[in-house]
Amino acid sequence: MTLKIHIAEGAAPYEQVRAQISEQARSGALPVGYKLPTVRGLAESLGLAANTVAKAYRALESDGVIETRGRNGTFVAAAGDAASREAASAAQAYADRAHRLGLTEAAALDAVRDALRAAFEEHS
Repeated sequence: MTLKIHIAEGAAPYEQVRAQISEQARSGALPVGYKLPTVRGLAESLGLAANTVAKAYRALESDGVIETRGRNGTFVAAAGDAASREAASAAQAYADRAHRLGLTEAAALDAVRDALRAAFEEHS
């Protein structure tokens, strides 16, 4: 696992840790079951306060990216299920909102396609 923290950047250090671990887990660079360093160990190696890394780990656990197994350590979780659940929840919320706005199914789908196209082009 390789993390680089840029203090001069606008993002808070904990957010940089969170984003980089999340991206590496999503890309497979950190495989499911990979044991992460301890909070203290990672903080020391990055030159950050332990509370900063702990905050990032809490956010990652809340997002379903990592899981803590007590004294055994912290591991990359099987995030596919969590991601699918979150996507389904967001889709349901969008469908409910589109219906309340009076959109037709076709108009709601067009809006989703446009948004997905823009998001995926932006990140490619």
